[in-house]
Amino acid sequence: MRVSDFDFNLPPERIALRPAAPRESARLLVVGDRLHDHVVADIPGLLRAGDVLVFNDTKVLPAALTGKRIGRLGTTPKIEVLLHQRLDGDKWTAFAKPAKKLAAGDRLQFGELTAIVTEKREAGEIVLHFDQTGEQFEQALACEGKVPLPPYIESRRAQDEQDRRDYQTIYADRAGAVAAPTAGLHFTKDLLNSLQANGIQSEFLTLHVGAGTFLPVKVDDTKEHRMHGEWGEVPPDVSARLKQAEAEGRRIIAVGTTSLRLLEASRMEPFSGTTDIFITPGYQFSTADALITNFHLPRSTLFMLVCAFAGMERMKQAYAHAIASNYRFYSYGDACLLLRNP
Repeated sequence: MRVSDFDFNLPPERIALRPAAPRESARLLVVGDRLHDHVVADIPGLLRAGDVLVFNDTKVLPAALTGKRIGRLGTTPKIEVLLHQRLDGDKWTAFAKPAKKLAAGDRLQFGELTAIVTEKREAGEIVLHFDQTGEQFEQALACEGKVPLPPYIESRRAQDEQDRRDYQTIYADRAGAVAAPTAGLHFTKDLLNSLQANGIQSEFLTLHVGAGTFLPVKVDDTKEHRMHGEWGEVPPDVSARLKQAEAEGRRIIAVGTTSLRLLEASRMEPFSGTTDIFITPGYQFSTADALITNFHLPRSTLFMLVCAFAGMERMKQAYAHAIASNYRFYSYGDACLLLRNP
C-alpha cells in the first residue's frame, strides 16, 4: 500500500502537550458499528465480566543523553544520543546526532557515564559499550539522562520533572523502554480496582518500546519499510491464562499497540526474544478482540496498525470525528476503544 493512503491533516492545536488530570478523565472514543463518546473512567462499564485486559509493563528509561566526544585530536563536539535497544548488560544500540562526527573507537562522555562507539551503522545508528552495568549503570543513567519525549512535544515546550511521572504507566515494572506504551498512561489504581471489581481480568506482558517508534516512514510503499526490533516476553503463566480465556470464549483486549504487536508476534504462546512485526491492512489478526489505544500520527506505522485492526474507512471516519470534536492527539492525548473489524 502507499504510505500516502494513511495521511490526514491534524490541526497543531489538537496535539496534547500535557496529559489529562486525573488520568482517567481523558476522553474515550468507542469505535464499533457506530461512534460513541465516553471518558476513560467509563471503561469498566463498557466491558464485560470475564474480559481480559492485556497491559505492557515495560518501564521507560531516561534514555536521552547529551555529552561530548573525547580523546580524539581536534574538537570535542557535542553529541546527542537516544538509546534504542539493550544488546546485553553494557551494550546498547543508539541513534546519534550528529552521527557524522563519530567513528568506531570514539569515546563519549555523558557526565558520569562513559561509552565506546564499537560500531557505526546506517541512518545515524551506532552501538555503544558503556563502562558501567547493572544497578550502577541504572543510577548513572537516572542522573544523566532525560525522558525521551516524542519530538512533537520536545519541539514545543521544555521537559520538566513532571514528565518523569507523567510519561510512565503506574504499573511500569521492567526497565528497558525508551518510549512509553501510551495507552496505559490513562490507567490509575482506582481504575484498575474498578476493573477487578467488575470481573475484568488483567494480565501483563513486556515489550520494550524502542526509539524506532519515533522514526518517520520514509518510503513510498509500506512493503519497503523495515521495523526496528524490540525485545518482548510473554511469560508461560500469562500465556496459559490467555489461552484459557480464549478457549472459554472470553474477549482479549490489548491495552496499546505494543501489547497487540507482541500478542500477534507470539500468537499468545510463551515468548522471549525480539520481534519486528509490522502490521498493515490485510493482516489477519488471531489474538485480540479489541484494542485500547491513543490517536496516532499520520503516515505512521501505528496508524497503519489501527487501520488494519478496525478498518481503514472506519478509522478515517473516527479520526475525522475526533478532530471535529476536539479530541486531544498523540502520546499525552485521549484514547479510543476499537472493536476488531469482522
